[in-house]
Amino acid sequence: MNNLNLMDIDMLKEVANIGTGNAATSLSSLVNQRISMTVPDVKMPEFKHLPDCIGGADAIISGLLVNISGDVDGIMMYLMTEKSACTLVKEIMGRDKKGFSEFEEIDYSMLTEIGNILTSSYLTALSQLMNYKIIQSVPSLSVDMAGAILSVPAIQFGRIADRVLFIESKFKQDTDNAQDLSGFFMLIPEIK
Repeated sequence: MNNLNLMDIDMLKEVANIGTGNAATSLSSLVNQRISMTVPDVKMPEFKHLPDCIGGADAIISGLLVNISGDVDGIMMYLMTEKSACTLVKEIMGRDKKGFSEFEEIDYSMLTEIGNILTSSYLTALSQLMNYKIIQSVPSLSVDMAGAILSVPAIQFGRIADRVLFIESKFKQDTDNAQDLSGFFMLIPEIK
C-alpha cells in the first residue's frame, strides 16, 4: 500500500463510491425511505491507528465479519457505532433502544442481516466492476470495544501488511429529522 500513487488512490475511492452506492440502495429498501450518502472517505491507516477511526479503542461498536474467497481472498468488516445501530433498530424494528445493553436477540439478528446485506451489496458491485468471482462467507457479528473487534484483522493480516483499506460511509435518511446511519467498511484482501 505504500507504493500506491494518486491515480491508484482515486481508483480505490471510485470503487468505494460504487460499492457504497449499492449498499445505500439496499439500506434504502430496508428502511423504506430514501437514503442519501456522502462521497465515502477512503483511508489507509496503519492497524495500530484503526480504533481511532471509529471513536477510539474503548468505543463500543458492532462489527460484522465476512471472509471472502474466489478470485479475491481476504476479509471484509462492516462496523457501526452504538448510536447508528440504535437508529437502525428504531427505524426497522420500531423499538427505541438507548444502547447495546438494551438489545435483545432479535435486534442482534437484525443487525447481522443488515450487515450481511450491505457487505453483499458492496462485494457484488466490486465483483461486477472487476469481473471477478467473489464468494462471501456466513457473517458473524460481535459487539465489543473497537480495540477488541479490530484486533481480529490486525492479528490475521498484521504479518503480511501494516495498513488496511478503511471506508467511512455516511448514510442519512432524506427527512427533516434525518438520523445518522453511518457505518464503516473495511476490506483487507490477501496480498496477491
